[in-house]
Amino acid sequence: MPQGKPAGVRCVQLDAANACRLFGLPGRPAVCVSLQPEPAMCGSDAAQALVWLQQLETRTQPPPTPGGLPRIAGKSPHP
Repeated sequence: MPQGKPAGVRCVQLDAANACRLFGLPGRPAVCVSLQPEPAMCGSDAAQALVWLQQLETRTQPPPTPGGLPRIAGKSPHP
């Protein structure tokens, strides 16, 4: 996902078992490498972990741009 992964969109690098296809590879995005799992993040099952990740994405979304245009990493929303 060269422009980044929007909040609420499943990462294209996850396989059917939710394992990262890029784990351990040098091309893995820095944000993924820096994400350190902890008990609060993982919860007691996959459903709790997904809720935690959804909340993290919501809290870290960039603010809306003027005019409601979507913000794309590294690009201005206006021509």
